[in-house]
Amino acid sequence: MSLKIASFNVNSIKIRLQNVLSWLDKNNTDVILMQETKTIDDNFPSLDFKQKQYNVIYNGQKSYNGVAIASKFEINEITRSLPLYDEEMDKDDQARFLHVKINDINIICLYLPNGNPAPGIKYDYKINWMRRLIKYTKQIYDSNEPLILGGDFNVIQESIDCYDISKWQNDALYLEKTRKHLRELINIGLVDAYRIKYPSAKEYSFWDYQSGAWQKDNGIRIDLFLISPEIVDNLIDVGIDKTPRGEEKPSDHTPIWINLNN
Repeated sequence: MSLKIASFNVNSIKIRLQNVLSWLDKNNTDVILMQETKTIDDNFPSLDFKQKQYNVIYNGQKSYNGVAIASKFEINEITRSLPLYDEEMDKDDQARFLHVKINDINIICLYLPNGNPAPGIKYDYKINWMRRLIKYTKQIYDSNEPLILGGDFNVIQESIDCYDISKWQNDALYLEKTRKHLRELINIGLVDAYRIKYPSAKEYSFWDYQSGAWQKDNGIRIDLFLISPEIVDNLIDVGIDKTPRGEEKPSDHTPIWINLNN
């Protein structure tokens, strides 16, 4: 028996609900992590997922951000927020994080801050958020429990992950400080699942709505699954499904997925 886990930045669950449900119907998916749901919890369409035998958990806010998980298995909530750690930060009210356990696997659904314009307040928040994520991830990793981080990381790791890196040199997604923090996260002991199977493929998960980016394949790969050694040992396959990006009223992202021996 295998376990299929997907991640999809839906860019508004209200607008994209039918796209998501249709994709789930066509793809035998056990768990889906969603980002940019852009809705308060009271308005999340949980009934539509429950009618398809999915349990749901969500962490939302009005008009921005928001993460959610739908699972055919029981969801055990761990936390909806990253610890602050840093004393200079007294609160973080952005809904970007969900840590659950499903089938004894730690699964974190995240929507990492964009950080533009950089430098600036938004970039400082991005870097602070990444530092908190590194600390939190290390705590879980050190417990030797299986761990999956999935979502929109808003980081272009290497030039291979971008159609033309010269256009992104000063963008918060590609700045050296951004990439250094992602490397630090991965170096805890995680692996970019896609690169295990496709070490040199130029495939993308996001195409801007502007300038015909989708038609020209001017994309970037910023949606990732970072997985611990226990998950690597059980990885069957991994992929990026570009089909939804070419459909009507698409998100600017497309689903990514991993398939595991359960």
